Amino acid sequence: MAAALPDELWRQILEIGVRNSSLTYKDLCCASISCSRLHRLSNDDSIWSCVLAADFPVLKQQQSQNPNLSVPSSAKSLYRISFEKERDRKMAAHRRAVLRKESQVFERRRRLKETENRLCQESEKLRAAAMELSNLHKVRQASVALNVWQPQAVRGRQKQVVEQCSVPVESQFNSLEMEIKLCKQQIAGLKKTHRDEQLRLEATERELQSMKYHPLQECNNAGGEGSRSIPKRKKLMKSIAFPQLQREASREDHT
Repeated sequence: MAAALPDELWRQILEIGVRNSSLTYKDLCCASISCSRLHRLSNDDSIWSCVLAADFPVLKQQQSQNPNLSVPSSAKSLYRISFEKERDRKMAAHRRAVLRKESQVFERRRRLKETENRLCQESEKLRAAAMELSNLHKVRQASVALNVWQPQAVRGRQKQVVEQCSVPVESQFNSLEMEIKLCKQQIAGLKKTHRDEQLRLEATERELQSMKYHPLQECNNAGGEGSRSIPKRKKLMKSIAFPQLQREASREDHT
């Protein structure tokens, strides 16, 4: 039935399919390898002119505005050149996008490391202030204990502790309490910043992984792993079957 249709009708069918966006350049390429007749018809210049106008309208406008522009003789060759340029442009844009995303990942890791360093510094300051506050508590207790009777040895040690503190205890006590409170606030804010930055880093890494994902590469990697595991399975089967062969050989020797 299809062979009975004339070439002109087939050509019109292909042109209508291209104009209605039902047929793309991939469909034309697939049709061209199906049989010699469709190969000849799908390479028609008028059909590829329609595909060129549909996929690259800017190029068609440039040709109409500048008739002296040097272009290939056939529309299919022009489409191939335009397609390769567009493919290279998209690949370059994709590489730039991947590089930008990688720079974002590095920047977020740097911020995360910086936040961790600041968190360690604030924790050290908090520990130092807490230790100094504990010493001030001892000084305060020693100064209070001097007002009551104590053995001379104990009283001497407490007096020595009080004399070592040159700054008034109460003023230093208040400043240390304020510093500890401020350190705790800083640590709470840094922990929240660290948590948010960690979430942003994980999201950016997932985006980068999805941008780098290529199904054909993943398939090739999976195929390579499968082919490498085949000799191991064969070797394992041989090692499992070897004791059975030994037992069979021993039975034959006994018989």
